[in-house]
Amino acid sequence: MVKAIFFDVLGTVVDWHRGLSSGFERALAKAGQDLSPEALASAWYQTYRARLPAVAGGSTAVTVLAESLSDVLEEAKLHGQVGGKDREALLACWQRFPAWPDSVPGLRALRREYVIVSCTEAPTATMTWLAKHAALPWDLVFGADLLEGRIADGSLFHKAAATLGLGPGEVMYASAHNGDLAAARAAGLKTAFFARPKEFGADQRSDLAPTDNWDIVAFDMLDLARYMESAVF
Repeated sequence: MVKAIFFDVLGTVVDWHRGLSSGFERALAKAGQDLSPEALASAWYQTYRARLPAVAGGSTAVTVLAESLSDVLEEAKLHGQVGGKDREALLACWQRFPAWPDSVPGLRALRREYVIVSCTEAPTATMTWLAKHAALPWDLVFGADLLEGRIADGSLFHKAAATLGLGPGEVMYASAHNGDLAAARAAGLKTAFFARPKEFGADQRSDLAPTDNWDIVAFDMLDLARYMESAVF
């Protein structure tokens, strides 16, 4: 029986695209540049996520975040036009992403019966401050730096479950990303999917629908809570 639900956060629980786009909009206005903040937001996120699996430790992940920003600014020919304070403000955006409208009420409903956990490869410190800002009512925040595990090989899931004294079969992983759920299922977890069709703004091309028969396919977080009220797993 499921006793805990682990969650992907970026894109699933919070709207990183809107958060980063707003940050770039402010930075571009100061620099006097007429570029697309949405395109820069997507480029930074994708560059960072592509590099993240190769690093270990929260401080290293934060360093990669800053390096990825520098690469994106250089590619956009903004390297000398976005100063240190504006870069700091952009980096701080990762701790201030807005939650999707259904996320907080959905998490509160689920928390009444389940232990709910942020379980991602993003730095634990970043996810903790993000939770504080967005009022995400986690019972625990686990990051790859804290548990020294990875999603791809299932080690993050196994270590997080063991920390709670649970077996993989007593945990469900909820994500808007089919790839995350494939790794969770391979690790022995139950799986729940709901789409975030505007995660990448108007440029969303993937994860618009489930690609496998996940244990639950919900409409959003509140719908997941309704499923779990009567579900037996």
